[in-house]
Amino acid sequence: MSRAFVSEDRHEEPKFIPPRAPLPDGVINYVTPKGLEELEIELKTWEEKLQLLLEKEENEQERRREANFINGSMALLKERIVSAVVVDINNQPKDEIRFGAIVNLKIAKASKQTLQIVGVDEADVKERKIAFTSPLAKAIIGKKEGETAILNLGGESRPVIIYKITY
Repeated sequence: MSRAFVSEDRHEEPKFIPPRAPLPDGVINYVTPKGLEELEIELKTWEEKLQLLLEKEENEQERRREANFINGSMALLKERIVSAVVVDINNQPKDEIRFGAIVNLKIAKASKQTLQIVGVDEADVKERKIAFTSPLAKAIIGKKEGETAILNLGGESRPVIIYKITY
């Protein structure tokens, strides 16, 4: 029998650990107070999963593989928490778009929409939260109500009309 088919020679296939949301090199990891709280809750969840896994009596190889995945995920998360710089939204100028702003706007011919500018780990299109590193956020930061920004996407320019800013 060929040694290739003997299970003791099999190597463990590591589980893929998905990267965190991209944060460009040299960019400060700004977060809202709620964003930092969410990161800390996520870390506690991972710690609880690891504790439960270690208490289980299952296949040692599978348990080790899962523990490596959890530890790797927690390491990436801890890096984000340590590098997080909380922005006090109350200290932002209220008359212009800054980090944490909730903005009512209209892009080109689309309908009006309301978005909030948040940290990269907080961004969630379904919740209408965009990362401060996104092209749209970069285009509108610093603008005031009634102003028009230009959103450049792949050689195409679209006007963005700012209707209302709240915090």
